[in-house]
Parts: sequence; structure tokens; C-alpha cells
Amino acid sequence: MALLVPGGCVRVGFSRPAHVRRRLTTFATVSPTRGDRVDWVEATSGFFENDTRPIMLFDGVCNLCNGGVKFVRDNDRNRRIRFEALQSEAGKKLLRRSGRAPDDISSVVLVEQDRSFIKSEAVVKIMEYIDLPFPQLAFFLQFVPLFIRDFLYDNVANNRYTIFGRSDACEL
Repeated sequence: MALLVPGGCVRVGFSRPAHVRRRLTTFATVSPTRGDRVDWVEATSGFFENDTRPIMLFDGVCNLCNGGVKFVRDNDRNRRIRFEALQSEAGKKLLRRSGRAPDDISSVVLVEQDRSFIKSEAVVKIMEYIDLPFPQLAFFLQFVPLFIRDFLYDNVANNRYTIFGRSDACEL
């Protein structure tokens, strides 16, 4: 049986023989609520005050990711997407806005003014912003179930340094 008590959750055992000592085992703790919580949407709203274009967050030292940024820039003649490395201070703040840890560089993220996309959803959404024929391709890709798209995305993302290598610094 588990009891919720201030400061944590404890497991309590019952019906033990008299010679066996009773003990409580903590198996999870509850983080205390803090009054200094940051509203990351509000804290990063300045990124969209003068420029409402979405921001593509990418791994700045990943050769695949840098190649993807170059590809998007070459196919975005209207400059409808901005770019920011995940490792930058702005990138870390935007990651928090997207509900991710500030050191999470496991996925490309597309941050719009009112929403964020990760993994294969981000890739499909980016395709909608760039030039033909990619919006049409994105239309068909959305019919592939998300778990299949994310499975393929995760396999590439987890092996991106092995397959494509890494650079010493962000090329953007």
C-alpha cells in the first residue's frame, strides 16, 4: 500500500511477523511546488514580437542537422523560417517553452508563436513552409502514422553522429 505524505510518497507494509522490523521505503518523492516557476511562453514572447516566423531549433554540432538547415535555407526562398542552435541560450529558452529540458538535443524542434513541434512532426511542418514540392510531400506524409514516422526519426537521430559525424562548432 502507498500513502501520499507531505514531501513524498511512501510504501507501507502490513502483516509482518513480530520479529521482523517494520520499515518504510521511499519509492518516489514529490517535488515541492515553488513560487518562482517561470512561464516560458511569456519569457520567450519577445522572440515573436517583431518577427512571427517560426524558429527551427537544431543540433548545432551535428553534420546531418547542419546539412538539414542548409537544405531548408536553400529551399526557403521567401525566408519563412528562422534558425537557432539548440545549444544557444535562446535555443535553451525555446526548448523550455516547448516543454523540453534545456539540454535536450535529441530532436529538431519547430517553435511557432502558439505551438511547438518535435521529431517527425517538426520535419513535416518545416516541409509545409518551404518551396515546392515539399508542401505536397508533407501532405502525404501526414497520413503515415505518427508512431511509424517517429520510430524512423528516432533511429536516424540516435545514430546521427555515427553516420554523419559531428563538427567542432555550429556552422550557422
